Amino acid sequence: MAAYNGRDIGLTPWGKSVIDEMVRFGILLDLSHTGSKTANDAMDYMDENYPGVPYVYTHSVPAGLYANEPNATTKGCYRAIPDDEALRAAKSGGYISPTFTEWMMDGVWPEDISPKQAADMIDYYVQLVGVDHVGIATDDMFSTELVVQFATANASMYDDGGYMIDAFNKGATGNGELAKILAAITDNLWARGYSNEDLAKIYGGNKMRVYAQVWEGKPPERFLQEYPERLRMRQEFQNLFHSR
Repeated sequence: MAAYNGRDIGLTPWGKSVIDEMVRFGILLDLSHTGSKTANDAMDYMDENYPGVPYVYTHSVPAGLYANEPNATTKGCYRAIPDDEALRAAKSGGYISPTFTEWMMDGVWPEDISPKQAADMIDYYVQLVGVDHVGIATDDMFSTELVVQFATANASMYDDGGYMIDAFNKGATGNGELAKILAAITDNLWARGYSNEDLAKIYGGNKMRVYAQVWEGKPPERFLQEYPERLRMRQEFQNLFHSR
């Protein structure tokens, strides 16, 4: 929010010390919800001090996908990220996951996001950074009631010029709940030529690789060797503890 209002001071010394501790304890650095200056400062710090440790954007829409929309705002949505930041995360070995949150789709603000629109986000990132560095995310609020109450009661704290509430008022109150549209997204991606192997990466494989690298210290090559066994174990646990 500070960045949206021109007050992004960048990564502070305290922020650097937080990153140091995160890396020390194997905690993944997520740059979603971060202003561009702070995000780039954090990426610089990681690249200089912890080369080979990936960082990610766990739920960020691609600004470039909506930049030429006829109704796009001048600044765009403050939750969207530019292409150069996505490319940096991918270069680190990390991943970028779009969130299907309607109010963040600048200039579109659909009342009910379609599977095609969700697939467009995934495909945009795949074309930009490659299928090995894209995930899938959601940002489900289930209801906007509490968010609206907070943003309205604390306008000085949530100072986005009314962007989010305006989008809600246009009908963009949903979040593309995956339970409702994931099957149709999959059909759309298949129709575009995505393979089952591609979808396995996007729907979880890429995240598993990054988690293993950050949390377990496993090099990506080692993870790929162990990947079939990890899938077998996951299936075994699913069979044992599947919801009844």
